[in-house]
Amino acid sequence: MNIERISQPFIKKFPGDFSNNPMQRNTPKVLFSTIQPAGFDKPQVIAFNEPLSEEIGLGKFEDKDLDFLVGNNLPGNVQTYATAYAGHQFGSWAGQLGDGRAILAGEITNSSGKKTEIQWKGAGATPYSRHADGRAVLRSSVREYLMSEAMYHLGVPTTRALSLSFTGEDVVRDIMYNGNPQLEKGAVVIRTAESFLRFGHFELMSAQQEYKNLQDLLDFTIENYFPEITSSDIQRYKDFFENVCTRTADLMVEWFRVGFVHGVMNTDNMSILGLTIDYGPYSMMDEYDLNFTPNTTDLPGRRYAFGKQGQISQWNLWQLANALHPIIKDEKFLEDTLNKYGNYFWEAHDKMLCRKFGFDELKKDDEEFFTNWQGLMQELEFDHTLFFSQLENLTADTNLKEYFSIASYSFLNEEKVSKLKNFIEKYQSRLNSNSISREDSLQMMAKSNPKFILRNYLLYECIEEINNGKTEMLDKLTQALENPYTELYPEFSTKRPSGYDDTAGCSTLSCSS
Repeated sequence: MNIERISQPFIKKFPGDFSNNPMQRNTPKVLFSTIQPAGFDKPQVIAFNEPLSEEIGLGKFEDKDLDFLVGNNLPGNVQTYATAYAGHQFGSWAGQLGDGRAILAGEITNSSGKKTEIQWKGAGATPYSRHADGRAVLRSSVREYLMSEAMYHLGVPTTRALSLSFTGEDVVRDIMYNGNPQLEKGAVVIRTAESFLRFGHFELMSAQQEYKNLQDLLDFTIENYFPEITSSDIQRYKDFFENVCTRTADLMVEWFRVGFVHGVMNTDNMSILGLTIDYGPYSMMDEYDLNFTPNTTDLPGRRYAFGKQGQISQWNLWQLANALHPIIKDEKFLEDTLNKYGNYFWEAHDKMLCRKFGFDELKKDDEEFFTNWQGLMQELEFDHTLFFSQLENLTADTNLKEYFSIASYSFLNEEKVSKLKNFIEKYQSRLNSNSISREDSLQMMAKSNPKFILRNYLLYECIEEINNGKTEMLDKLTQALENPYTELYPEFSTKRPSGYDDTAGCSTLSCSS
C-alpha cells in the first residue's frame, strides 16, 4: 500500500498537544493530541476492502502491510493523533469528549485529487478515552465494517471501512452492563471518510470561547469540503450552516428510506458533512415501529427512536447553531433556517415515500395516505423491507393474506386482512392516477426498495462464525450487501427468526455493542 502518501494537514493547521501522553485528561484550547497506537504482537487480517483501497489511493494490500492495519511499526510520515470535541449526549451537555477509540493516521489524496481521512478504531487509549482502554472487540468491529459498507451500497452517505483485523489479544467487556464481564477477541477496524469532523468539534471551540480557532475551523472545513460555497465574509458561514442543514435532512430521509436506526444520535455523533458516522447500537428495522430503538441505554425514554430521528437531527442542529452564533451573529437567520428545516425534511421525506410506492409525484392527498400506511404497518407488524418487496409484485389476483403474511410478524386474521385490502384498494387507485407507466413506476420502486438489508441477527450469526474461525458467512454477506437491490441469497431476505427476538445483539444492543 502507498502508506508514504499519507499526510496530516489538520495538525499543521490547528493548535494541539504534541506530548503523545495517553493519560485521560482535559486538553483545553486544542483540537487534537498526538498519540501512538498501542501496538499488537499477533495481528491477523480478517477482511480487506481492496476496491476502496484502490479508490482512495492506497493501492493493493501486501503481506508487509499487515502491521499498518492495526497501527504497528508506522513509518515516519504517519504522525498519529486523536481529535478533541464536545457534545450533547441524550440531551445533556457532556463537555469535552473526543476520539476515545479512534486514532487518525491522516489523509491521503488519490490521482483525481479526492482527499480521504484514514482512522483506526480500537487501536488503543487516547486522552479522550474517559476511563476506557481504547480497544474494540470483534463483534463491534464486524458490525462497523459490514454496516458502513452496506450503507454505502444502499446509496446512503456514510463513512466506509477499509479493513478488519484481529489484534491477537483479548479484551474484557460487559456487553449489557449487567455485571457480567467476559473476555472477548480484540479487533481493529480501519474506517475512512472525506472528513470525520462532527458538530462536536465546533461545539468544543465555542464552549471554550476559542472564537479564533472556531472561525479557522469553519474556514478549513469550507475550503476543503464545501467547494460549492463561493461567498465571502459572514455570508460564507451562513451558506455553510444552510448546507449542513440540507445535508443532515437528506441523510435522515435516507435513513427512513432503508429503515436504519442509528440508536445514539448525540451531537458528537453527527457528521458535519452529513455522513452516517459511529456505528454502535444501530439496527436495520425489522417490523415497522416508529417507537423502535435498538439501544438499551435509550430506554425507557426512546429519545433516539426510529420515528424521532428527523426531530432529533433538528435539535442537534440547534446546538450547532448556538455554537456558530459567535461567528455568524445573526439570531434571526439561524432561527429562520432551523424553522425551515422541518418543512424541507418532511417534503423530502414524502417525496422519498412516493418513490418507494411508485408514485409519479407528491400529490395533495398523499400525506394522508402515508399516515394511514404508517398506522397499518404498526398495527399489522409488517417488516419494513419485505412489505415493499411484496408490493412490487402485487397483482389483482393476489391472495393478500398469503402474500403479505411473508412480511408480517403477527397473525393476519380476517379483520386485519380487511384493513389490508382496504389499504391496497386505495393504493391501486392512487397508482391509477399516475402520469407515468407501470413499468416506470416499478423501476422507481426497484431503485428505492432494497431486497437485502443487513439485519442484526445476520450480523450476530456472522460474528459467531468468525469467532469460531470461519468466514463463509462473512463472504456471503459481503456479496449480498454489495448488491442490495438484487436478491442474491433469498435465505437472507426473510423475517428475523423468532428465536432471536430476545437475544442480545439481535433485537437490542448496548453502547458497548
